[in-house]
Amino acid sequence: MSLWSALAAAVSAIQSGGAQLLDRLATLVGGGEARNSVAFTAAMIALSAKMAKADGVVTTDEEVAFFSLFDIPHGEERNVARVFDLAKQDVAGFDAYARRIAGLFVDQPETLVDILDGLFHIAKADGYIHEAELVYLETVAEIFGIEQRAFDQICERHVISGADPYKVLGVDRSASDDEVRRVYRKQVMESHPDRLIARGVPEEFVRIANDRVAALNEAWRKISLERGHRPTISGEGERAS
Repeated sequence: MSLWSALAAAVSAIQSGGAQLLDRLATLVGGGEARNSVAFTAAMIALSAKMAKADGVVTTDEEVAFFSLFDIPHGEERNVARVFDLAKQDVAGFDAYARRIAGLFVDQPETLVDILDGLFHIAKADGYIHEAELVYLETVAEIFGIEQRAFDQICERHVISGADPYKVLGVDRSASDDEVRRVYRKQVMESHPDRLIARGVPEEFVRIANDRVAALNEAWRKISLERGHRPTISGEGERAS
């Protein structure tokens, strides 16, 4: 059963929203990557819907940003929108969703970071991240078990302008050139779309990887120029290793 077929089956089977939503989606497929992909998609849809209401109103920009994260096949948009609406209308708090999702990916902390990255993408859709949205994101990160330093790094990746390149890479300004280069290469390698797909992120969602790599490349470029070096971007003349 494909990701979108499972989603369609779930939508038709769900009698009501709420805590059943993620459980239902996760049990409609078998184990392994297929289950992870459906669970990831359900998590992303549910938490996106909850966050879209975090500042009190769901804007068109936020809904457009949500749908832009997925390469949704023609004809499947209605099913995705239905799950989005089910979660948005549900009276259960977002923290209940976040805890359930944290449980689904308890052995895959990297996937929880991927989900948080997607939520940041939606939060900044209208040009800035509202205070209520930032509180939402911080709370979700805490429930996910994401440490403050890691959260700050994710947050800095999504600063619309003037991001601190050292914070983006998660390195101290006093780090040596070799250390900065090592961290940069490692993070680019770990952010490759193939890596995300291998841990259950659907192919339709790899924009998150491309945006992350772009932020890492820009941070590396700025640090290299600041230190008087010609930046060599991973994949352009050298490979991350």
